[in-house]
Formats: sequence, structure tokens, C-alpha cells
Amino acid sequence: MIYPTRRAILLLLAGAPAALLLGLIRPDLWIVAPAWIGFLLACLLIDAAAGAHPRALALDARFPHQAGVGDPFELRLTATSGKAVPARAEIALALDERLAPGGRLEGAMRAVDSGDGTARTLAATLTLAASRRGQALVEALWVRWRGPLGLVWKQREFPIRGSIAVVPSLRAVREEGSRLFQRNSLFGLRQQRLRGEGAEYEALAEFQPGMDRRAIDWNASARHVKLLAKEYRVERDNRVVLAIDAGRTMAEPVEGMPRVDRAVSAAMLLAYVGLKMNDRVSLFSFAAKPQAMTPAYMHTQDFPALQRAASLIDYAPVESNFTLALTTLSAQLNRRSLIILFTEFTDATSADLMIRAAGRLVKKHRLLFVVLKDEELESEERRRPESAADVTRSNVAAAMLRDRQLVIARLQRLGADVLEVTADAVATGVIDAYLAIKREGGL
Repeated sequence: MIYPTRRAILLLLAGAPAALLLGLIRPDLWIVAPAWIGFLLACLLIDAAAGAHPRALALDARFPHQAGVGDPFELRLTATSGKAVPARAEIALALDERLAPGGRLEGAMRAVDSGDGTARTLAATLTLAASRRGQALVEALWVRWRGPLGLVWKQREFPIRGSIAVVPSLRAVREEGSRLFQRNSLFGLRQQRLRGEGAEYEALAEFQPGMDRRAIDWNASARHVKLLAKEYRVERDNRVVLAIDAGRTMAEPVEGMPRVDRAVSAAMLLAYVGLKMNDRVSLFSFAAKPQAMTPAYMHTQDFPALQRAASLIDYAPVESNFTLALTTLSAQLNRRSLIILFTEFTDATSADLMIRAAGRLVKKHRLLFVVLKDEELESEERRRPESAADVTRSNVAAAMLRDRQLVIARLQRLGADVLEVTADAVATGVIDAYLAIKREGGL
């Protein structure tokens, strides 16, 4: 497609009053007006014929077929022509709203020297990041540039019709997994003796300086006439259930990413660590009703199955039914388990049913609630008010935060653990809490 630029239209409009004025002063010079129009048309034809033609371009678009939520990835665009290409071209990309707000992304392609002094290739690299899970479509690309005279646009549309599967992010698993295991190397794949920690009895050993004095077995020491202490090891083969609330409150974004996606990413890192430590890990999700319950996996080669199950957790604009979900979960567990529940609550009234269901569950299982700090509410409460509306907002934020702390206190009185962390620290925070529970022998 070739069409005039703003410069060409302005030149045409600027010539019209000048030709009219000249015709009024010198009627015999009326020919100037059509001559000016003809001159501009000739310039337009010359500008359209000069340089590379859009039809001569061939596009090559490269992007990954799979990307994690919030993980940056590159989309490489290359347009090649048999003739010289301009030094710069504007581009507009139509894609899914998961990849760009409004489903539109603009940028520029620049010429790349082919080695013989002539540029025959336009290239651009765009860095994108998906905001939500699902199939993100990359539909089409528009490329345009001005002619040598700047009077016409040369434009072409390239249909791409590709898709990117946006799945739970594994960046934390790749980047933080090894670091966490190095920091907690005593919880590796080998069984190791943990003096003073764990709950499984290992053996009697001679007491050494630095050992916990509470581990001294006085009866055995009296029989052997020397101090002997009990050694323990951390429990293995525990059942860990990663329960994810996918209801309305979890679909709200925190720092540009929905809470449920942050929960899924943290759950994947925790699943990887749990499998490495030979625990049995399963995934459970729910909203108005239970959505999915995977079997209990215990080998690292089963991690892709957990990842596929996590990618199917959908966004639900409905209230979460904690009574149905936790009752269903409890019925499927035939042994004491560690249940790590990623959820969100805003007030004591809506959380009352959740607290009742948790009270029944905590009698048999170890229950850990993981919630994200609402930094927006906290900043609103701390902000200095400058108007009556600011005072109202600050009071409402303070009331909501008080209700939140009330819910946390009620859960803790029931015997449940509550972990409240910031959005960027949820992965490491839940791993630390999980390892602490294993150290103290809480299962």
C-alpha cells in the first residue's frame, strides 16, 4: 500500500490559497494552480517508484512457543529485500492483550548492513512479557517507511498468526532452586544426621561440644558410664499439598501480575524443592468449586506433570467456596499432610467461612496460609492526607488492614500458620517456611 504523507497533503493545501490569490491578481496566470497540482502528483509518482517496494519484502518472525508469566522474552523480526531498504521503518504489531496493553505494540526496524555496503535487511528485537496465562496470539505486523522525498508512505501488512503458550513461570525454579539447596544443603537427596533437629530417631552417639543438651539420654549414659545423646534426622516421604485459590480476589493484579500467577509460580518452586527432598507433592486448585487435584508425585521427573496441571488453573470472577474446597480436599487425604494454601482475604466477614473450614482441617493436618501483603493499602494508610477525600481513603484503608490482621490472628489461634510476604518475596518466603516446618519435625 502506498499513500501520501502529511507533508504532501500540507504542500497541496498550502499551494491552493497561493494559486487563488495569484489568480485574483493576475487572471492570466490561472494555469499555475493546475501546474502546482501536476507537479506534486509527479513528485508523488517519483517518490513512490524510488527505493525499495513493500512487495519485495519477506518477513521472518521468531519468538518462543512457550513463555512464563512475567518472564521477559524476545520477539525477533527480520524483513529482507532484494533491493536497498531504508535506514529506518516504523512497525505496528497486533497481538494479544496478555503481551501488550490494548493489543498493540509500536516500534521501529533499522537497516542492517549486508557486508557489501548496501543494506537489504530491516531488523528489530522487541522484549515482551506476558501478564496472564493462556494462549497469546501474535496476529500481524505492519511495516511502513517514507519515500526519498518524504511525500508517500510505503506500507505492507504481514500476517503472522502465531501463538505463544503462556505457562506458570519457572524462572524461580531455575534461578533460585540451586541457591536454596546450597543454602540448605543439609536437606539434599542423601539422608544425613541432623543433631538436635528432626523427629525421626537415628542413633545414639557420644555427646560432643555444640550438641543440644536436651538430646542427652541419661539412662543410656548411666549404663555406659559416658554421656550419650540421641541423633535425629529430618522426616522424608511427607505429603505436601499445594492448594491454590483461583477465585475473584486472587485474579486481582499485584505489581502488574495477578495474585494467582504469583501463587502458581511460588508453588512450582516449592514443588521442585519438595520433589528434590523426596516428599510427595500434589496440586489442588479451587474457586466456586474444586477445579483440579493431581496425584501425589514423588520424583523430579514428575515435575512437568505438575507444571501442566498448574497451567490449566483458570481465572475465575466468582467468590471462592472454602467450605466445599477444603472439605473435598480433606476427604481425599488419608494421612497427615502439610497443606500450603495460597489465598487472599480482605475482611473478617467474608473470611468467616474460610476460618470455620480451616478449623476442621487443622485438627488433622498442618495448615500454612500464604497471603500477599497489600502494599497499596499500606501506602494509602501511611500517606499524609491533604483533603477530606484523602482522610476518608486513609480511614477505609486502616479499617481493611485491621480486618485483615484480625483474620490472621483468628487463624493463628486455631493452630494454623500464616505467612504474609511481599509479592517479590513470596517464592523464597514459602520455601523458608516449608524448610522450617521440616526442621522442627512438624509433620
